[in-house]
Amino acid sequence: MQGDADIARTAALFADPARVRVLLALADGRALAASVLAAEARLSAQGVSAHLAKLRTAGLVVAEKSGRHRFYRLAGPDTAELLETLARYSPSHPVTSLREGTRAEALRTARTCYDHLAGRLGVAVTAALLARGALSGPADTRRRPGDRISAPLHEHPYTLGPAATPVFGSLGVDLDVVAAGRRPLLKFCLDWSEQRHHLAGALGAAVATRFLDAGWVTRRAHAHRALRLTPEGAQALETHLGLAACNPDLA
Repeated sequence: MQGDADIARTAALFADPARVRVLLALADGRALAASVLAAEARLSAQGVSAHLAKLRTAGLVVAEKSGRHRFYRLAGPDTAELLETLARYSPSHPVTSLREGTRAEALRTARTCYDHLAGRLGVAVTAALLARGALSGPADTRRRPGDRISAPLHEHPYTLGPAATPVFGSLGVDLDVVAAGRRPLLKFCLDWSEQRHHLAGALGAAVATRFLDAGWVTRRAHAHRALRLTPEGAQALETHLGLAACNPDLA
């Protein structure tokens, strides 16, 4: 027989700032070598190995071997969603430098939530997909009564809209190919910084991948979850989704 879930044991893993930095370095869905993780989390090789061992034992991180090298990634989107939820409940770090302030603003402007778009860019794209008929549901994507804070919406009112095929097709996303996968096509998260819904699931991942592959967004060098909207991306958003670069959600 098993008793209640040992929440305290899992929560203790997030009580170490260095260990959280390791998780955040992986929160954009990348698989990284221990040496890269050590550099990003500002840890020694021995220190990062100790943290990775604990995270693997807890099932939060998995390792993949490629040749002689071992790469680490989050165990799945649930781990990233847990980080997002904790972020919503956590106070902000005090900003003590221009660099820290710039990084914090960059994350709120555009970032990845595991493998899909989040921040102001993510919620703006979701709202535009609704306005264009690619998705059907409430026009207002703000948090509704009963929405779990910064968590996936397991029951949401969104479905594919009547214009889904042409709109996603214009973005370079083949709905039939995406829908053929095993992952749920439509999921939505409540964005922790914007408190609005953004598209997740297989379709959200496909959109984010397309944006990155097309060069419409690029990863910022010193904040890997943060994204930068390129001039080509701004033009594409205006052409395909009617989103002007002056839109406050993209500023």
